[in-house]
Amino acid sequence: MIFSSIVFLFLFLPCVLILYFLIPRQFKNIFLLLASLFFYAWGEGLFVLIMLLSIAVNYLSGILIDRYRNVATVKWILAGAIGINLSFLAIYKYANFLVDNLNELLSIINMSSIIIETVHLPIGISFFTFQAISYLIDVYQEKAPVQKNPINIALYIALFPQLIAGPIVRYHDIARQIVSRVVSLEDFACGVERFIWGLAKKILIANTLAGVADQIFALPGQELTASLAWFGLVCYSLQIYFDFSAYSDMAIGLGRMFGFRFLENFNYPYIARSIQDFWKRWHISLSCWFRDYLYIPLGGNRCAPWRVYLNLLTVFFLCGLWHGASWNFIIWGLLHGSFLIIERLGFNRLLAYWWYPLSHVYVLFVVMISWVFFRIEDFPTALQYLKALFGFGEGLGIRYHIDMYFNVEILLFLCIAFLGSMPLMPYLSHRWKIYYKKSHHGIIWHIAISSVHVSILLSILLLSFAYLASGTYNPFIYFRF
Repeated sequence: MIFSSIVFLFLFLPCVLILYFLIPRQFKNIFLLLASLFFYAWGEGLFVLIMLLSIAVNYLSGILIDRYRNVATVKWILAGAIGINLSFLAIYKYANFLVDNLNELLSIINMSSIIIETVHLPIGISFFTFQAISYLIDVYQEKAPVQKNPINIALYIALFPQLIAGPIVRYHDIARQIVSRVVSLEDFACGVERFIWGLAKKILIANTLAGVADQIFALPGQELTASLAWFGLVCYSLQIYFDFSAYSDMAIGLGRMFGFRFLENFNYPYIARSIQDFWKRWHISLSCWFRDYLYIPLGGNRCAPWRVYLNLLTVFFLCGLWHGASWNFIIWGLLHGSFLIIERLGFNRLLAYWWYPLSHVYVLFVVMISWVFFRIEDFPTALQYLKALFGFGEGLGIRYHIDMYFNVEILLFLCIAFLGSMPLMPYLSHRWKIYYKKSHHGIIWHIAISSVHVSILLSILLLSFAYLASGTYNPFIYFRF
């Protein structure tokens, strides 16, 4: 079940909201937990047992860490608990990848291959595993009290708004909200508005561009022309941003409806002026997680330069691996890590003096070229696509050409996507608030403005429903993570 599905929008969400606000306060967490487990089991079936096992392990581990925190063996308890969490990833996400690579080595020395069945990847396992690890470390570092109520820790790990695609919510950020929270009418209204905007970004923009991107990336590499390859890459770059940021918007909006305040996960990353700036804006919850729980413990930037560079490569190697069990994901991560090192070596000082559009072009170029490895699963095909991008492809534009994928609808949503990837709306909203505070209009004026605001939201919502009902292409990139 995904947020942009008919079942979720017209059945699951309305029922959960109505029942949540009808039941007594003392039962709200239990109900929300049961709803979250049902939400996960709807798509994953018995794999919900893996999540329940994760909840049990982390609940007991937190109790043990708190009880023996003054004993030397507490570090071993923490290490063992983190190891168990990572073993879930190793088994369900990386088993096939590891066996395939081991078989490559065995074939070199003429040894028989290891054969295992394809292991199913439970949806969202990377997200809830990292959340569980953050709980253990927060308890160990005394950033948050241990949770002795199993319902509450289970709700933290399984909470459905951010379960399958984040943002990665760290325990110390919402520990108090799990125990006690109040939903005001203003909070609920803000949550609904944020969800509507996220839904529109997903259905209207991301899904429309996904249809083009997927068709072009599915073409034989030898048929690609430079213009077609760049068009597909532009569509994919905008698709992945609007797809993932839309899900974060919807998750943040849903959380607000239930009284949770999740931190922002995106801050217009495509306006960044450096790769370092990009990672302060893209998937903020993941970059902060790696910074606080891996990069800083490794020494961060408080050690010798060579060690700092090694730390960066380690972090982005694992960041790539976190996204998927593929060498192309690792290459994607290492590319970003390498450019971060280049910037630390002095390139960032040059960027500070560059004309803004030029530094912006540099970031977009690096990010978009990296997306090729993120989007394409095997290395030879990725190289073939890169060759086409730089004019070394074999396509002649006779059988496949850009006019086959370009129309008025695509042009419209490309323009909206370009504008939406820049902070124009926050700027206009800020200017409007300044004007609104300075103006002295009567009650009729305020009612009229509120009516226009609500009408715009309803129109966007109805248009999204119309596209959804028409069977619009509705993929979800981050399902595989």
